[in-house]
Amino acid sequence: MKLNRLIPYLYLLPALAFLLLVYIPIFQNIFDSLYEWSTFSPEKAFVGLDNYITLFKDPVFYEALKNNVLYAVVSIVFQVFGGLVVAAILEDKLIRRFSPLFRTVYFLPVVVSMTVIALLFTFFYNPEVGLLNQFLKMIGLESLAKPWLGDSNTAIYAVIAVSQWQSIGYIAMLYIVAIQKIPPELYEAAEIDGANKIRRFFHITVPQTKEMTFVAVILTLTGAFTVFNEPYILTGGGPGTSSEVLSTYLYKTAFSQDMMGYASAIATIILIITLLLSLFQMKAFKTGKGDE
Repeated sequence: MKLNRLIPYLYLLPALAFLLLVYIPIFQNIFDSLYEWSTFSPEKAFVGLDNYITLFKDPVFYEALKNNVLYAVVSIVFQVFGGLVVAAILEDKLIRRFSPLFRTVYFLPVVVSMTVIALLFTFFYNPEVGLLNQFLKMIGLESLAKPWLGDSNTAIYAVIAVSQWQSIGYIAMLYIVAIQKIPPELYEAAEIDGANKIRRFFHITVPQTKEMTFVAVILTLTGAFTVFNEPYILTGGGPGTSSEVLSTYLYKTAFSQDMMGYASAIATIILIITLLLSLFQMKAFKTGKGDE
């Protein structure tokens, strides 16, 4: 009998082991951020909160944080709201017959490696033979052509645009699933009452996809504050530090400058930011609860 009582707990062991694999490195990183140490030296010098004090005085950190915040704001607008609009259009009665084709077109960039996409966009943004500048010249807007990735005023926006193009399809697919679960009677009743498509979108689709919006916002914000591939491959954080983000700054600090304790402090800040954003969203959306 005692053995039978223990059996259910044995099924929990794989999950507990997975949790240990997740949380042990997190706490180890926090512990390492309190030391000054190098990859190639076995010695660690305890510095307490000095790494954090230095970090909060570091102008590059604030530049990277600003770029991450910009990344997050643009991603919310284009990926979350834009993805919902795309999903609503694809689920419209007039478009639904062509929906499988459009879903494939929108979702295709999601399954392509971001490394490949970033390399493709280096050619797209090329100031001499890139498609973007060639198109601007073709339509008479040659004055707008510029080295998009080589200009400190446009580099971060060019990088962000790549992420939006690659990710909007995934968010749209999530919303399509959510929209398909909305009872069609709601739309039919609204249509009988004279509500046009825009009013049906804002008064039925948006409220009924609230839970999926929470998921989409979590994924989008987490991705915005942990983004690495796009800025690293496209610009390397340059020109200067104009397109630096926290992840690329962490990478350079750890593996180029070998300041592992300082890099651990940056990683801890990224963790705190993403946790606080997640908690705020859970409170704001009140997920899992009925309307109060």
